[in-house]
Amino acid sequence: MRKPSEKLARGLIRMSWSKKNLFIMHLRGNAPPRMQNKSLFQQKWQAKKDTRGYHGAQLNERQFLKSFSTRLPTSNMRVAGQDTEKKYPPLAVNTFACLERRLDFIVFRSCFAPSIWAARQMVVHGKVSVNGKKVSAPSHLAQDGDIISVKPSAISFLHEADPPNDNVPFVFKPKPFMQPFLFIPEYLEVNFNACSVVYLRDPISRPGKSEIPSPYPPETHALAREFYVGLKRKRKDRYNRWKRPF
Repeated sequence: MRKPSEKLARGLIRMSWSKKNLFIMHLRGNAPPRMQNKSLFQQKWQAKKDTRGYHGAQLNERQFLKSFSTRLPTSNMRVAGQDTEKKYPPLAVNTFACLERRLDFIVFRSCFAPSIWAARQMVVHGKVSVNGKKVSAPSHLAQDGDIISVKPSAISFLHEADPPNDNVPFVFKPKPFMQPFLFIPEYLEVNFNACSVVYLRDPISRPGKSEIPSPYPPETHALAREFYVGLKRKRKDRYNRWKRPF
């Protein structure tokens, strides 16, 4: 699927480290709320448009609905020293958790690619392996404990050391505007020396926070989820009517 353009007029935040995307995030932070003076359906549609622009711009509606789950992961674990009075964020923040197992998402979240489209291209071109076996399908779903490895030569900000050094074969040369995006989710364990990542588990919701990186608040995710739940219900009802005998 062709990468959508990052037009300032559209104001959609993407999974990308580009300076244009960073500027859009700045504009969205200082702009008035998009939900103002809109009907409930318009608010759901706008929330769906915004969240899909970030969490699934490289997927069409059919691909996303196929992976969309009505069950949302959470956690009741108590961590030592954790404030037990903190409330769970709305579970709707995990609406797009079903996508985080995808191979292209894991490569991007591990900071091995500057955008989700670059990560997708790396997978398609055979630069990524799972448990030692090359996988060229970006939609491949990792299982808990899987080790995903990326060829160092495919990582654009890794360069061979000059002069060559057996102990440090590659050096890290940061790209402009990448610093705000350099963070690793808790469900991934990344080894930058080996250019590999372990997928530990599904992202979950814990008291006071959600593990899925997102530029949008839980309320926006909740509206988007309501839109997709209603859409799946309508499609299911239409299918059942079609199967009903005359």
